[in-house]
Amino acid sequence: MTYRTMRQRLILSAGSTVIMGLLLAAAANSQASAISYSPSNSDTSYTEHTPSTQAVPTSFHTSFWEDLELQHQDAWTALRQTFQWQELTLPPSAQARVDEWIEYYRASPENIATITERATPWLAWITQQVSDRGLPGEIALIPFVESSFDPSARSHRGAAGLWQFMPNTGDALGLVRNGNYDGRLDVLTSTAAALDYLEMQADQWYEGGIMLSLAAYNAGAGTVNRALHKAQNQGLAGDYWDLSLPHETMQYIPKLKAIATIINDPERFDISLPDIHMDPAFAKVKLEQPLSIAQASQLLDVSQSALAELNPGLLNGSIDPRNVQTLLVPEEADTQVLAQLSQTTSSQLASTQAPNVHRVERGDNLSAIASRYQVNQNDLIRWNALDRPNALQPGQLLTLSGQ
Repeated sequence: MTYRTMRQRLILSAGSTVIMGLLLAAAANSQASAISYSPSNSDTSYTEHTPSTQAVPTSFHTSFWEDLELQHQDAWTALRQTFQWQELTLPPSAQARVDEWIEYYRASPENIATITERATPWLAWITQQVSDRGLPGEIALIPFVESSFDPSARSHRGAAGLWQFMPNTGDALGLVRNGNYDGRLDVLTSTAAALDYLEMQADQWYEGGIMLSLAAYNAGAGTVNRALHKAQNQGLAGDYWDLSLPHETMQYIPKLKAIATIINDPERFDISLPDIHMDPAFAKVKLEQPLSIAQASQLLDVSQSALAELNPGLLNGSIDPRNVQTLLVPEEADTQVLAQLSQTTSSQLASTQAPNVHRVERGDNLSAIASRYQVNQNDLIRWNALDRPNALQPGQLLTLSGQ
């Protein structure tokens, strides 16, 4: 039984207990209302009527269902509960900047659908990390603005990952980066680094001000500090909305505020959000031995593409404990197998290092398959008698040896 299954059963059990309690309370109230009081001279007496065995009055049904308000709990609900900027009253010029981006996003609902769908594996977990630090929930939507929630996103300037760290910034924050692994692409490590960075800058430069730290996250602390001093010298308070900053940074928080406003009330803006469970969509496995995605796929009976999507930091398709010890796997993976995987030894892995067959997945090509299994591409063509090597079909089985 997975954690999610156990949790759902507990919630259902707890819900049943609450409903039973409400029914009992309502029944008690119904009995109490059946006692009629009547003054008699100087005495106060009452007559107790026998409770009817007929159906519960309509008034009970109405009050019961009014009292019992069942709310659907999902990742979006959890996120909204952590928002802190929705009630802020902005100067008209600042609100106009936010409204401009709201209209921009409303004009392309298919883009929001694509990005929020891409956020599905990560949103619940990131929201929890932000909430645990007491940060505004809007921070969980920075990947929406930075990378469209694509963990593998790379910019032409060299930024990478959900949080779009530049190489030097990632290095300074301790994100390992080599030919086998890039911590900027690892959602767990990069999220921790991003939140550390925001809190550090807020405390160091802005007396805890997160909006100014966000501006510095985008433009650099030096640029923001110069703009801050200029605004203060002009007699302004020196909050984010007072500053004159590079164009991209001027739009940074209005974008974030706009998308948070839409997510806070999607029906108002005719936007549909995908269903995202409030529990993380992955489980974490601690490993002490090197392990390839192909090996984990066989051991867990999970597709290689699903594992690769959850572990984008593994550049060569293998986890090396010298760089990172945590492998993410789909949450529904068998818990017993996960326990065995975390205790797998080198000798046990040896038996899975040379699979005989590869099942083609969407997006596969012959060159990538040959590289993954360290075989010659021409051999693959010959072993499988491929007349059209560039036309592989999902589900197609390829033998990986000439035997």
